Amino acid sequence: MSPTLKKILLFIASSIGIIILIVVVAAFAVGTEFSVERSVEIEHPKDEVFEYVRYIENQNKYSVWVAADPDMKMEFRGTDGTVGFISAWEGNEDAGRGEQEIIGVTEGERIDYELRFYEPFESISYAYKTTEALSDSLTRVTWGMYGSTRRPLNLMMLFFDLETAIGDDYQTGLNNLKAILEDQHIES
Repeated sequence: MSPTLKKILLFIASSIGIIILIVVVAAFAVGTEFSVERSVEIEHPKDEVFEYVRYIENQNKYSVWVAADPDMKMEFRGTDGTVGFISAWEGNEDAGRGEQEIIGVTEGERIDYELRFYEPFESISYAYKTTEALSDSLTRVTWGMYGSTRRPLNLMMLFFDLETAIGDDYQTGLNNLKAILEDQHIES
């Protein structure tokens, strides 16, 4: 092997090593935890609002993800509104494939979910909805999500604004929920 070829190969190997080192250092410098939360105030008593939002099948009426794919395949297992109920979906590239399971219900206050995404990528996150009475006829509904991203996939957070992307979808969903509950009779 000629000395020039050795220098070129050494330069390439060193460059690749430096790039890998930069990626590793960056992966540990960027956080892995995320959370997103949005709220809306709805002119309805808290108990009525909670009874509506506790049902995942009702979520399909205000969720932007269901609206993104009208041909989405849905499957429901268990008793909606109770711990253990699972809503599975399979849709287009916008909707992906996954399922959400109710993992906790604090009656009249909060519903907790585990979100399991299978496509376009595998991950597990957690979501919740809370209801808070601001008066006898005004309720704040909060929809949030939190979780963590494995390293080095956490580097995607540098290029993808999860707070805005998911937050905007949650806010649109909450605005849809507000319109449904304020403009129509609540049916659970």
